[in-house]
Amino acid sequence: MKTLIIRISTFLVFPLLWQSCKPDSYLDRVPLSAISEPTFFKNENDLQLYANQFYPSLPIQSFMQDNQSDDKVPNSINTFLAGQYVVPTTDADYDWSNIRNVNYFLHHYQNAEASQEIKDQYAGEVRFFRALFYWTLSKRYGDVPWYSEDLNDQSDELYAPRTPRETVMDSVLTDLDFAVDHIPADVSDGRINKFAASALKARICLWEGTRRKYFNVDGSEKYLREAVAAAQLIMDSGKYSLYSTGDTENDYYNLFIQQELSGNPEAILPMRYLQSILMNNSDRQLGESGTGYSKNFVQSYLCTDGLPTALSDRYKGDDTPENEFANRDPRARQTIATKGFVFFLNSDGSQDIINLPRIGTNAANTGYQLVKGRSSDPNMWTANQSTLDFFIFRYAETLLIYAEAKAELGEATQTDINISINLLRDRVGMPHMEINKLQQDPNADFPDVPVLINEIRRERRVELADEGFRFDDLLRWKAGKQIEKPETILGMKLTPELRAKYPASQVNGVVVNKNNYIRIYTNIEHRTWNDKMYLFPIPLQELSLNTNLTQNPGWE
Repeated sequence: MKTLIIRISTFLVFPLLWQSCKPDSYLDRVPLSAISEPTFFKNENDLQLYANQFYPSLPIQSFMQDNQSDDKVPNSINTFLAGQYVVPTTDADYDWSNIRNVNYFLHHYQNAEASQEIKDQYAGEVRFFRALFYWTLSKRYGDVPWYSEDLNDQSDELYAPRTPRETVMDSVLTDLDFAVDHIPADVSDGRINKFAASALKARICLWEGTRRKYFNVDGSEKYLREAVAAAQLIMDSGKYSLYSTGDTENDYYNLFIQQELSGNPEAILPMRYLQSILMNNSDRQLGESGTGYSKNFVQSYLCTDGLPTALSDRYKGDDTPENEFANRDPRARQTIATKGFVFFLNSDGSQDIINLPRIGTNAANTGYQLVKGRSSDPNMWTANQSTLDFFIFRYAETLLIYAEAKAELGEATQTDINISINLLRDRVGMPHMEINKLQQDPNADFPDVPVLINEIRRERRVELADEGFRFDDLLRWKAGKQIEKPETILGMKLTPELRAKYPASQVNGVVVNKNNYIRIYTNIEHRTWNDKMYLFPIPLQELSLNTNLTQNPGWE
């Protein structure tokens, strides 16, 4: 008899996080190290317990992301974007164990004594995860073998060649449709609901639709329409809205330092953290980040008249930090530390207030210090003791997906912008985007696309800053060359006058270029993009184990 081993994170047994099974029957469960076909999948609890093993794979928001992009400049250069990445022998991301476990479930779940509705609900959850796993593999490696059978180590299919990625993604869409159709809208706290499934579908379909469009692959319109439909399902539900108290100067910042996202109208699916049960280290990491935002990212913020800096008479230049952030989109000050920001509330009631950018420290290497998602509460600073909740799916992303997909289809109207982009702008008190008044930014990141698409991309960059989307966005837009711009690895302007305000010991090692912008990497002035980098290489061990696999172009 073959035994199935299941690994489930300890926290999944807590109903407040993810309900793994009914409390009164938990002690009656078969030991996880001895789940076998004849004894398992007998009832709903078994289906739920098995599905729980996949929940740690949910795409949980983290504010230590986007180092691999044009948004941030980590102290240690990203080897992939620096062209230093070599084909590895093994790669932990090239992993099929979850897909094998998904397929095992899908070939056995019908054995459970439960209604078909219940069985389909958990099949929907599991197919949600198969879609997520395959999309993740496809993004990274392109063509990968599609497995839908319950394989073992003797299966000939393990030596199959790669399946065309378009076929794989069509199968992913089928899984997503099943999940949306069969997972209820109202489920136990913490479990995937219909709208979380729709959020993943919208995210994946936007990615696939735009990727096909910009890589000239058939089928882009189909996926863009699916992205619109999935986003609209969420928008029309009436269950979600943007978090706002009317405080345009603080609401965006406060959204990301909440200890209770359950019930927040913007949380389609939150990740809960509870004292002494499950905590995180986010605040501590952000305070010692070893990275900072890039000059290129900061240039993205519009001025308070809704115009880019190159077109606005409100822009005061960047000779001083105060000037650079004056009259800018309020999200800039709620994402990046500026003068007056309370970095830390001490236990004695005193405050650590930022007066000068903390250049020359591990907290602000570029001068543009990360504060989005960082609380000043000392209780959140203690290592691995933070209970700030994270988003898994956030309604703001849904609105951005809707607007972008509509624009890519060439169908975006002012009404579409009003029910998406302009709601985001209302939260921070920015002027509305008006399609007939848009002007092309002379410094636009993507000058080859229509001005509306450029501005929606800007809005996405600013709203979703440091939430882990930027590198994927550059890939799907076929915009890798964006990282070649020198300002994507530069920091703020450190003029001699500003330098003189610091203790010499703090800034002596800070290097600037000829225009006084901070250089983190003193041996290079810009990065070079190679089109092979749109995909990662297949690890050498996999090519050796399966001679029917071929290496990705450029990595041979």
